[in-house]
Amino acid sequence: MDPVTARFIETATALPPATLATVFDEMVKRRSTGGREASREAKVSASENSSINRAVRSALLPRADELTESRNGLHSDAISACGIAARAVRKRGKLTEEQYVVLVEPFMRTDAAVPAWTPEGN
Repeated sequence: MDPVTARFIETATALPPATLATVFDEMVKRRSTGGREASREAKVSASENSSINRAVRSALLPRADELTESRNGLHSDAISACGIAARAVRKRGKLTEEQYVVLVEPFMRTDAAVPAWTPEGN
């Protein structure tokens, strides 16, 4: 996994439960305004997807009780939100700026290490 994506996962999965809940809720709202399509464009290879999923799940597993106590279902919600955004971070050069922003902007309002969008080749 590239270091930028790894750093994003490390910082995103460490966010407080309330912040992760807010991020997830915002991402759900964005699904109907370009999020679903952008997520499809952020598709990574099977091996990259496996690596991202493993990193996100490994980071959030020790926090499962804490997240679930904060809000029922938050553990799985956080896995989903962090995974989608991590794939966008990994593919940011292949996404349009609008696609990238719709997928990561909820994390931009947090302490997560969200890299700036750059077009492919830059």
